[in-house]
Amino acid sequence: MRKRKSFRHLNYHDRDRIEALWLRGHTKVEIARVLKVNKSTLSREMNRRKRKNGVYDAATAQLKALVKRSNSKYQGMKIQADPELKAYLVAGLIKLRSPNEISGRMKRERQPFYVSTDALYKWLYSIYGQRYCRYLCTRRYRKKSQRRETPKREMIPNKVSIRERPRGIHLHPWEWDAMVSPKKAKTTASIAVACAIKEKYLSGTKLDNLKPKNTKQAVQRASKKVQMDSITLDNGIENRLHEKFGVAAYFCDPHSPWQKPHVENSIGLLRRWFFPKKTDLSKVTKEELQMYFDVLNHKYRKSLNYRSAYEVALERGILKTKSCISL
Repeated sequence: MRKRKSFRHLNYHDRDRIEALWLRGHTKVEIARVLKVNKSTLSREMNRRKRKNGVYDAATAQLKALVKRSNSKYQGMKIQADPELKAYLVAGLIKLRSPNEISGRMKRERQPFYVSTDALYKWLYSIYGQRYCRYLCTRRYRKKSQRRETPKREMIPNKVSIRERPRGIHLHPWEWDAMVSPKKAKTTASIAVACAIKEKYLSGTKLDNLKPKNTKQAVQRASKKVQMDSITLDNGIENRLHEKFGVAAYFCDPHSPWQKPHVENSIGLLRRWFFPKKTDLSKVTKEELQMYFDVLNHKYRKSLNYRSAYEVALERGILKTKSCISL
């Protein structure tokens, strides 16, 4: 195969030298030799970027070059020019795959085409891909600002700090938290969410309220269905009966939700995809909840090398059945 010759773009300094040498009477061959470019390159430059009166001017030539270069590409050009790539992306979006999932899985499957996550977002936000933005979890273009409220401090007996949580290759630690209905809904219904730290596997159950007794029963049911060596909790009063969970419980520092980032991120995914902030959780059925968890557990995650949490959970043996489990 013949090797392609290297080339470079002319800049304003080169064009200024072309104008000066041409006005002094040098030929195009001589100017090309001085600039160390091919004579054809110089001939095309002077013919295409001269003024209407036929005079070559460096400033005018530079302006024409910049305009042509800015118009040479548009957002989403690569995707629009490849129907097979576009069909692959649209199919992934319809299945509620995020752009990061689609891009990473594309590379993992070694498809004959590839597009980065940033390029995919640019295409979606352009006029060519806006019709598919409704499949994104956010369904908007700007991040919504959220107000943070300081939680009320409650006393929980015999708490064990998260710093004492054991670490090991063969251990399967989990994180636990709950999402509640808005105050305007006038209901105490909530959803308990559990997340395996290493496998990113999610499970949850619907609770009538966040009384300590209900939380204790939910954790006990969970520990019978999945391999749960320890559980990390926040300082909510619903965790007051942690000594009766049957699982080693460890607590975050007060007002430090970032110490259990996996379950916090999982709740954020549930909020963005299925339960916006004003959703009345009392109207969510257990069947719907299980379906939503199945969707998230089968999403390809970058942190798992673009495998799903369900695949990793089966591989590492934390599930006692081969179906997605609800607590």
